[in-house]
Amino acid sequence: MGAWEYGPAELAVIRAFVDGDPLDQAGGPLDVRAVVAGIRPEAKDGFLIEEVPWERFPDGTDVREDLERSRSGEDCAVRRALSRINGLCANDMRAAAAPAVPFLVRFGTDQAAGHRAEALTVSGEVARMAHQGVCRREDMLRFLGDDEWRFEVTGYPQTWSVRAAREAITADADLLLPVLDDPDPAVRVGAAYALAAAVGRARHILAAVHARLTVEHDPAVRAGLVLAIAQLARAHRDLPTTAWMRTRWADPDRPPEVRVSAALGWLCLTDEPVPDDLRTAVDDLATSDLAELLEPLPWMQAASSATATGLRRCVHAMLHPDIPDPSACDDPWA
Repeated sequence: MGAWEYGPAELAVIRAFVDGDPLDQAGGPLDVRAVVAGIRPEAKDGFLIEEVPWERFPDGTDVREDLERSRSGEDCAVRRALSRINGLCANDMRAAAAPAVPFLVRFGTDQAAGHRAEALTVSGEVARMAHQGVCRREDMLRFLGDDEWRFEVTGYPQTWSVRAAREAITADADLLLPVLDDPDPAVRVGAAYALAAAVGRARHILAAVHARLTVEHDPAVRAGLVLAIAQLARAHRDLPTTAWMRTRWADPDRPPEVRVSAALGWLCLTDEPVPDDLRTAVDDLATSDLAELLEPLPWMQAASSATATGLRRCVHAMLHPDIPDPSACDDPWA
């Protein structure tokens, strides 16, 4: 096997961020936050992806090609393109994916497009980091702060990549908010997942998600909306939401998916000891059927493992942290 060969983008990242001081690049051509903020509205709306300097970031030209394929309308090509962009997130390589977020949002909000839910979910994945497999109450819904430096496998500051994606979602909130009422339940979940990553307009977005929840009839979507509310509240320190979550999980008249997701949200919003009545409610309601129902939610997908659903892992990590998890696996490739 030959030696690994770095391309121009990888070498530029190494020189700038590994051998140099990352702060020297702030606001410059390698700052993906500045690149995404500089994409013209006309370029976003017109899908003028050629205006984006993809070549500055590792795998950027591949992302550009995937976006072009996503416009083909061919089912398999679109699915593969979105899967590859999502794969960059799984591999902790979001720098090239962040400039794709405005285009993914428009793809996901286009009523005539296919795979809209996947496009919206991928845009939300780009805006998160270090959450795959994370199911503890202190980490599950947390966004890292701008002063918490994390680096991608290429050496690029992932803190910047995620911030760029979150700001792109905030800028396009007016496109995403109406999609909370989309006829497709999966699209509604994708919109909520993306909006939960917004860095601004939190009060407006929270009000819209709450409004959708009051009329939502799909159990899985209801659970996703509750988790989106909790994540927004955690990111923006919305203290009233903590009390709101408690009233939901403590209310026996609420449906199981709302009570359980509210319990998880409450646990992620506070470090208070687990109340006995919460523990009892979750142990009773978090059945295998409910876990299967909620498994398609991106929050649950992020927490799941090869041997356990996301809900099972969350419940175990949050309510029984001192007991070894029987679903844990030492094989990282499992």
